[in-house]
Formats: sequence, structure tokens, C-alpha cells
Amino acid sequence: MNFTIYGEPRTKKNSSRIIKVGNYRKIIPSKQYLAYEKDFTYQAINMRVNKKIAYKANIACIYYMKTHRKVDLTNLLSATMDCLVTSGVIEDDNCNIAYSHDGSYVDYDKENPRVEITITERS
Repeated sequence: MNFTIYGEPRTKKNSSRIIKVGNYRKIIPSKQYLAYEKDFTYQAINMRVNKKIAYKANIACIYYMKTHRKVDLTNLLSATMDCLVTSGVIEDDNCNIAYSHDGSYVDYDKENPRVEITITERS
């Protein structure tokens, strides 16, 4: 399965916010990440890629960023896995499903930031 999610990929770990819930404090993702997750889910559902994959798979993600700034690939992968679960593409992001990320890397495309995702069943 191959599909592309358009828009600049965001990480979940940067710019977290602390909110107060009753007498407790809670850490939540940034507004930018939440907007990206919502857009990711919208695009995935409209492309009808919500399959709830539950088999061992290699999930390769090629990120095309808008700038040449340094970015952490593992943080991008973590955010993408969470988005894949939220949008219903995969059942869970544990190691029994997201078995590997072979072929994942970060590249540059100023005009068309995106993530190209390829999911292949592990043989």
C-alpha cells in the first residue's frame, strides 16, 4: 500500500503544552501537531486507506520538508505512527504491527512538503 499525505510533517514532541485539568497538570501536543494530525486523518480517510492493518509490516516513510533545518527522523516516525493509528490505517503502532521502518529518510522539497508512506507485509 502506497499513499501520500500532503503538508509539512510535524513532530509530536516539540512545543508541548501543559494544561490544568482539575487539580492536575497534563502535557498535550502543540496546536501545530494537533492540526497536522487532524489534516493527516482527513486525507487518509478521503483516500480510503483506513484499513486497520493488524499484520507485521514494514512502514517506510519518506519525509519531504519545506526547509533544510535539522529534524529528528525518529520523532517524525513516532508522530506518523500515532497519526496512522488515529486515522485507522493501522490497528496499533507496537512492534507486532510496525515491525520495521526500513527505507525511511528525510529529504527536501520547498514547494511540496509531504510524507510518502509505503506499507508492505513482512514475509
